[in-house]
Amino acid sequence: MFNVDNPVSLVGYLSREQYGDWPILYGQDFTADIKRDGQGRPEMVEDGTMYIKGKDNYIDAGVKQSYQYNSEDMHFLPRMWDASNDQVHADYYASWMGMRKDEQGNYVRPDPADDPRPTMAENIGFFATYQVNWMYWRYFMWNFAGKQNDIQGVHMGNVRDGNWITGISFFDNLRLGNQGMLPDSLKDNKANNKLYALPFILGILGLVYHASKNKRDALVVGLLFSLCFAIVLYLNQAGNQPRERDYAYVGSFYAFAIWIGLGVLYVKDLINRFIKSSMGANIIAAVLCMLAVPILMASQEWDDHDRSKKVLARDLAIDYLESCAPNAIVISYGDNDTYPLWYAQEVEGIRKDIRVINSSLLGTDWYINQLRYKVNNSNLIDPILTAEQIAGPKRDVTYFSQKPVAGQPEYADLYTVIKDYIGSDDPSRMLQGNDGSFINTFPTKKVRIPVDINLVKQNGTVNASDSVLMKLILKYPVIFLVKNELAILSIIASSKWQRPIYFTSPRTGVGLDAYLRQDGLTYRLVPVKGSDVNHERVADVMMNKFVFGNANVPGVYFDEENRRHLNSIRQAYATAAISLAVSGKKEQAQKLLNRCDTMMLEQNFPYGMVSRSQQHNYTSMIMLQAAYISDNTKLAEKVAKSVKKDLEQQLAYYAALDDNKRDNLAGEEAEALKFLKNFKYGAAV
Repeated sequence: MFNVDNPVSLVGYLSREQYGDWPILYGQDFTADIKRDGQGRPEMVEDGTMYIKGKDNYIDAGVKQSYQYNSEDMHFLPRMWDASNDQVHADYYASWMGMRKDEQGNYVRPDPADDPRPTMAENIGFFATYQVNWMYWRYFMWNFAGKQNDIQGVHMGNVRDGNWITGISFFDNLRLGNQGMLPDSLKDNKANNKLYALPFILGILGLVYHASKNKRDALVVGLLFSLCFAIVLYLNQAGNQPRERDYAYVGSFYAFAIWIGLGVLYVKDLINRFIKSSMGANIIAAVLCMLAVPILMASQEWDDHDRSKKVLARDLAIDYLESCAPNAIVISYGDNDTYPLWYAQEVEGIRKDIRVINSSLLGTDWYINQLRYKVNNSNLIDPILTAEQIAGPKRDVTYFSQKPVAGQPEYADLYTVIKDYIGSDDPSRMLQGNDGSFINTFPTKKVRIPVDINLVKQNGTVNASDSVLMKLILKYPVIFLVKNELAILSIIASSKWQRPIYFTSPRTGVGLDAYLRQDGLTYRLVPVKGSDVNHERVADVMMNKFVFGNANVPGVYFDEENRRHLNSIRQAYATAAISLAVSGKKEQAQKLLNRCDTMMLEQNFPYGMVSRSQQHNYTSMIMLQAAYISDNTKLAEKVAKSVKKDLEQQLAYYAALDDNKRDNLAGEEAEALKFLKNFKYGAAV
């Protein structure tokens, strides 16, 4: 990561430059306006010079710049700061403040005349309710009071997902509604842990005991706890987070555990008042506290912490890799999808002929340059542009500027566009900015990728029955390309169909989705339009090479993230089976579905199950459709029974909530009701 082979890249790695920056004690809110000059251009402030490692020395790569904000938008303790909406952070803030968008897309309060900027009281309120209560206290109590289930709590006020509980019914029901009415898939969730707040109580007793016996020593542990808690202030987490962040606060949990240990001494002292024998008091206190805390915690939490049989990460990687043809390039999305693939190759030696490329990292120079080298048994890749051409911030963004492409009247060759135009430093092929500097451009949104029909038939890119296109047409929809998108297009253009190119998602992000074909869990770029599934390949790969992370072994626990990946596998089988059945290959479709069903036990991974936005049941409905279309009646009845039961239990649970608690789950209730209304065998989809 970061290609740390010199001091400059070491600093970038240690300072986590790729994750950006955020205000901590002083800065702007999400409604802040960028400071602009008289011509409306953003005013930038220089943050020092950037350097990159050259061949023989360090090269000046330009000046680091950042936006300036209007002084009236800057204040102490900004807690709602991220104006970016790519993860709906700004919308989350606005929703928390009771704001909406007007016709122009601006955030306004219920009275549009009111100032939309967050007040200091609102910033402190967000800090207290979201950053402290929701993003810290909830996690703290998971460890020391109990946990409702493993479904991520996506917003405050959601009483169904990921809350802390105690197991004391009247208390939990008062806070979260009748827990006895929860659907079976939640009540039976292995992360439903009832600790009765005993570890928490013992820790509080230990804190009091510690302070009474040795105030200075207690102060030291208290400082350890407080400093580890202070990360809440430092991280300034934006709402809504894409995943639970409990791991960030482990230090404070360790500190509190010290007081739990000291709480045993407090209990011993209490017992000493009634029992004269010090040894007897010690034994009783030890046994009582062992039963009340460690043994209780083990009995409740072992089943959802046991990893002894869980191999899903590796098996998922195997399924991705085995879906690819020999010597392939597979482009993955995000770290979590990539690390298992690297592990499978580097540690277990699985399919080392495949080049795994993380699309997120392709926005960095050092990662693009690593393509130029052979890795394991995978040959080098030509990124077209040289190391010098991509160095530093150059071509981080390449803008569209309509210019004629010599010899190409309508659709220009993609390789030529990248090499001779985007890679050119000729001012006539660049766009001049307002400050006089030149910006690299791409001259047309209409490009083609030529196809050698004999080659693609010979190397297995297409099947004998395919209608092969002479060229792929790409009409790029945007006005600029960021560096990782440019890198993906360069990889495709330079391969010239000599190497298979796959994506782990059916959405490429570079306008080529219509030319992807499912080969298993991956999607291959082919010069065939609208061919959804490679029947010849999936029938072999998914029947003989796929593995399922021990989902067929009784008792293995799969948490929400695991279930998301298992659903990806289940959906891949369902979509492949639907395509086969529609093509008249119902027997093959039935075999695929039966294998998937056999390898995923219902006790480990039921068809009907509560999830965010009903995604789990949605995938099962696709499985139901596949079973129905392929005439797999037995499987269809099994899936329908499970999903229908879960939906009915969900609706009964929502109906039992009071209005305030129910309002926060209105979207989930509506989705469940929609599914159930359409739930007729054979018409469920």
